Amino acid sequence: MGNSADDLCQLLQAEAGRDIFCRSFAKADGRMLHLYGYAPHTALPLPQPADAIAAGGELRRHPLRGEWNIYAAHRQNRTYKPGASDDPLAPSQPGMAPTEIPFENFELAVFDNKFAGLHPDAVLSNAAAGIETAPATGKCEVVVYAPDGDGDLHSLGQDRRRLLIAAWIDRYAALFAKGCDYVMPFENRGDAVGVTLHHPHGQIYGFGKVPLVQQRAVAAFAGGYDLGAEIARSMPELGLAEAGGMAAFCPRFARFPYEVWIAPLRQTEGLWDANEEERGGFAHLLGEITRRYDAFFREPTPTMMALHCAPRGGAENYHWTAQFYPLLRAPGRTKYLAAVEQHSGVFTVDVMPEAAAAALRDA
Repeated sequence: MGNSADDLCQLLQAEAGRDIFCRSFAKADGRMLHLYGYAPHTALPLPQPADAIAAGGELRRHPLRGEWNIYAAHRQNRTYKPGASDDPLAPSQPGMAPTEIPFENFELAVFDNKFAGLHPDAVLSNAAAGIETAPATGKCEVVVYAPDGDGDLHSLGQDRRRLLIAAWIDRYAALFAKGCDYVMPFENRGDAVGVTLHHPHGQIYGFGKVPLVQQRAVAAFAGGYDLGAEIARSMPELGLAEAGGMAAFCPRFARFPYEVWIAPLRQTEGLWDANEEERGGFAHLLGEITRRYDAFFREPTPTMMALHCAPRGGAENYHWTAQFYPLLRAPGRTKYLAAVEQHSGVFTVDVMPEAAAAALRDA
C-alpha cells in the first residue's frame, strides 16, 4: 500500500453496478495523488523526486471589467509538448525517469498540478499599489483519463467515462470541503486550444472566488431563467441526441459555431445530483459529441469543454450544463477570437445554431 500516512484505498461508491475505489497518496514533494478505479489500487510506489513546488500566484482585479485574474509567473516554465518517451502523465517505469504518477499502472488519476496558478497556501507577497489584489487561493488538479497516451472522450469507452464522472463527483465534494467556492472540471483538446500535453487528460480548478461569468449565471437562474424550458423549445430542431434524461443541443444563443451543451432535462444544481440513469446518459453523450465533432470536421476537433455547476452551498434554480466550444468554424478552418470579440466580448458567429445542429446530426 505504500509508506504514506495518507495512503488509503477505500470503496468510493457504486457506478453502473460496479464498485469504484479511490486511493489517496501523498507524493514525495507533498502533492496529493488520487487513483480511481474499478479495482483497489495497492501497488508500491516507485522512487520519486521531492522537487520544490511553487505555492500559487496572486489575483488582481480588473477595475473596468470586474474580473479577478490569476498572475502566476512560475507557469511560464511548465512542461511543453514532450515526446512520447518523456510523457509526464504516463505510468512510471522501473529504471526510467519518474513521471507524475509513481506507479507502473493505474486506471484514472487525479493529482495536484505542479504548475498551479491557484494554491491553498497562496500568500500575497508583491501587492501592486493602487489596484485590488488577493492571494490566489484554491486548487488546480490534473485528471489523467487513462494510462495510454492516445485516445479521447469517445474512444475511451463508456466504462472509462463512467469512472471519470465518479471521479469528478468525488473531487467536487473534496474541493468544496476544502473551501473552494467554485469548482470547474474542464478539458482543453488540440493544438489550436493551446494544449501542451497530448496524453488524454483534463483539469479541475477550485476557485477561492466565484468567477464573474458564473456569478452572472447564478444571478440569471435566481432571477427566473428556465433552462429546462429552453431545452424543450430547442428540441428537436436544435437537438442532437437524448440519453438517460440528458439532452445534447446547440443553444440558440451560441457564441461559437457548432457550440454544444449537454444538460439534464430536469433542473438540478450539479453533476453530484445526477441519478444513475442521468450519469449513464451523460457519459454516453460526452463520447457521442466528441465523435460527432471529429466526424463532421474530419479531424480530432480542438475543443474547450467545461462543466458549469452551482457554487459551493448551492444556488437558487441553478441548472447545470457541460458546454463544448469548438475552435473550428468549418472543416480545416479555425475559429479565431479576434479583436472585436476579445475587446468587446461581442462574438460574431459564422454558423446559425439551427444549421449547426442539422450538420452535427448528420455527422
